[in-house]
Amino acid sequence: MTSVLIDTVAWVRIEGGRILCARPRGKDVFYIPGGKREGAETDLQTLLREIEEELTVGLIRETVVHAGTYEAPVDDRPGSAVVRMSCYYGDYRGTLAASSEIEEMAWFSFADRALVPPVDQLLFDDLRATGALS
Repeated sequence: MTSVLIDTVAWVRIEGGRILCARPRGKDVFYIPGGKREGAETDLQTLLREIEEELTVGLIRETVVHAGTYEAPVDDRPGSAVVRMSCYYGDYRGTLAASSEIEEMAWFSFADRALVPPVDQLLFDDLRATGALS
């Protein structure tokens, strides 16, 4: 049985040893901000659009750099969909605010790792290993 691949792009924003996470309206789990590409969008186009929609800020295109790509099952059921999350660092202009489908933003440390999905946990592990996440 072939699993479905969910292709996403995410913004890694770390301040003071904590990473920005967002909780969509109606869900109880937090995610690294970002989302799925639309049509033939590039990673950069997807990232710029999603972050502006969700957090009301504009990423500064010239500062966006690849941070890593992670894959993990959505959950532990056999044949579960797999999420691929291409992560990018980048500076921004504007004031962060929850918008669109985002109900809440939070700054997570490594201690909050259990509150994010498996694919996000892989990013948390790498950031902890490099000392970026407290």
